[in-house]
Amino acid sequence: MRRRLCCASPATQPANLRIKKKSPLKTTDLQQKITAAAAKGLDRSVANRRHLHAHPELSFAEHDTQRFIAGQLDVLKIPYREVAGTGLVAEIRGEKGSGPTIALRADIDALPITEANKTDYVSLNPGVMHACGHDVHTSSLLGTAAILRGVSREFSGSVRLLFQPGEEKLPGGATLMIRDGALQNPVPAAIFGQHVHPPLAAGKVGFRPGIYMASTDELYLTVRGRGGHGAMPHQAVDPIVISAHIITAVQQLISRNTDPTLPVVLTFGRIESEGGATNVIPNGVKLMGTLRTLDEAWRKALHLRLDKLVAGIAAAMGGSAELRIGHGYPFLKNDEQLTRWAWDEARRFLGEDRAVELPIRMTGEDFAFYTHHLPACFYRLGVNSPALGHERPVHTDTFDVDEACLETGSGLMAWLAVRRLTGQ
Repeated sequence: MRRRLCCASPATQPANLRIKKKSPLKTTDLQQKITAAAAKGLDRSVANRRHLHAHPELSFAEHDTQRFIAGQLDVLKIPYREVAGTGLVAEIRGEKGSGPTIALRADIDALPITEANKTDYVSLNPGVMHACGHDVHTSSLLGTAAILRGVSREFSGSVRLLFQPGEEKLPGGATLMIRDGALQNPVPAAIFGQHVHPPLAAGKVGFRPGIYMASTDELYLTVRGRGGHGAMPHQAVDPIVISAHIITAVQQLISRNTDPTLPVVLTFGRIESEGGATNVIPNGVKLMGTLRTLDEAWRKALHLRLDKLVAGIAAAMGGSAELRIGHGYPFLKNDEQLTRWAWDEARRFLGEDRAVELPIRMTGEDFAFYTHHLPACFYRLGVNSPALGHERPVHTDTFDVDEACLETGSGLMAWLAVRRLTGQ
């Protein structure tokens, strides 16, 4: 039997917590309905997650995934339209009349990783795996859709479901969803997104008001020299030595030129020469890396400083350098008021100790694009448990989750949407 982790009513909390609260949170009829629906729908959510996990598709190629989601929406009699190539936007209208729109987003793409798990639902697509939990996000949102369909008499306005492709690949599927009008007609009053978080136990969630995640730019640097024999370096211009000086120098932009209170990361993750051997100086070297920061103005300034620095060093050493910057996702900023409200509502719905504070992260997410268009809250869904044996980090070939997290994920997202629309 699966553990039910969706809710813990205030009555189950320790006595000292109940005494300290100024206004005890009461379990409402609506909360009970959503809690019961999330528990009842867990088996279906697990089945959906396992199907998606076994049939992962890479960014912007999620054709079967799109068809599967559409089929589930058809069963629920929820209207939808195709956007961003392989994405979907669905709408659930409340039966109490007109009102604002609340958007809920799930990403649907997988990663180019060969899965190492030995499960009944292991990836059947060689070299492709849902190693970042997007199968959880999608099945959770489908579960939320079923819950909202069942309580549509309880709210006015509408809930817009965004099943978004291509989160893992530039330019980011969020940009295409926005381009195709996912945030229009009408503009949502708020948008919520959730993401698996292996450090948190299943049944818990995490929030961070304000700036939460970093911008992410890709660096592609080509250094040119003049090849030659390794025993006669004076007759060559060594691009490997030039590259070494560049790697060291660009770190000074972080340690000596960046405000020490501003988090910035610059990492080169790949270096390869064009040919070469133990005794051969190559003609060129290619480097690939990432630049991440939490300030858009400094991000823009760093682009210019980097370009001048690498070109100057290479020229001074007799070579040349060309830097191409792949402009990635902006920093992710959670709306302060909306996120604190959602945090309070998570404590109300799940229990006081199940909604925790998160630290700032230098990882990136294309949900950030939504946060620059309207009030947004991006929170974390706990997925870990002792049954997994050990923490299963995202982007690894052994990533997996405690599927009880689906009850928490579908229930909480439905609760946040309805509460925002009913204003209770």
